[in-house]
Amino acid sequence: MRRITVTTMALGLASITAVTLAACSSGSSSSSSAVAPATTSATPATTSASASASLAGSITVFAASSLKEAFTTIGQQFEAANPGTKVTFSFGASSTLATQITSGAPADVFASASPKNMTQVVSAGDATGSTNFVKNVMEIAVPPANPAHVASVADLAKSSVKVALCQPQVPCGTVAAKVFKNAKVTVKPVTLQPDVKSVLTQVELGNVDAGVVYVTDVNAAGAKVKGIVIPDAVNASTEYPIAALSHSANLALAQAFEACVLSDAGQSVLTADKFEQP
Repeated sequence: MRRITVTTMALGLASITAVTLAACSSGSSSSSSAVAPATTSATPATTSASASASLAGSITVFAASSLKEAFTTIGQQFEAANPGTKVTFSFGASSTLATQITSGAPADVFASASPKNMTQVVSAGDATGSTNFVKNVMEIAVPPANPAHVASVADLAKSSVKVALCQPQVPCGTVAAKVFKNAKVTVKPVTLQPDVKSVLTQVELGNVDAGVVYVTDVNAAGAKVKGIVIPDAVNASTEYPIAALSHSANLALAQAFEACVLSDAGQSVLTADKFEQP
């Protein structure tokens, strides 16, 4: 068995940190390509900060609640790579965040769990385009002891099983409905929650027997829940687009954060949290 010394491990972690900071720093380079609203994927957006020696100030990032853990980590890395900057997050349902943005909320970056909600923002003139940066699939979350003995999507249709879902206009609700359609089952939830983290909380508290959430949420919950894998044949997914918003008060910083998310360093954080490539 190969033995790794503490010194070797420390050097390895230092190297990873250095690469991450370099990829998200103001001096990093990125491909330049504007994305049309109808385009489903593209290369990173232009960042005027890439050629700049420094960035300063603050931005507010509106992001889907399922991105909370990954974006919090990326935000910390971004701030460490760019001293003097501050990234504040507002996490919630993509549908709600999109409405807030089009209603004039002071946001600088939008990361949505659905292309539909991003299209709403682009169509309103609040962004010139977007880039799909990850994909997420659904999973059933149950309490650790799984008292209702849920083993499949079909079990969610049983009248004896209490199920929590996202509201139908929220991306996680829309994608769950696709899963039920694929599985040819009708599920009658006992509660409809405003976002995916709220569904997860209902499961963690034992208020329901199961909730349909994203794979990333089950991963983030750790031992608080048990995940029941949904077979690929009936599962469904959603892609996540990101865009620096046109009316940002600090567009250079907003574009730099977007580039950080799209970079290899940002993608490694997202992959570690079980997000998939779009």
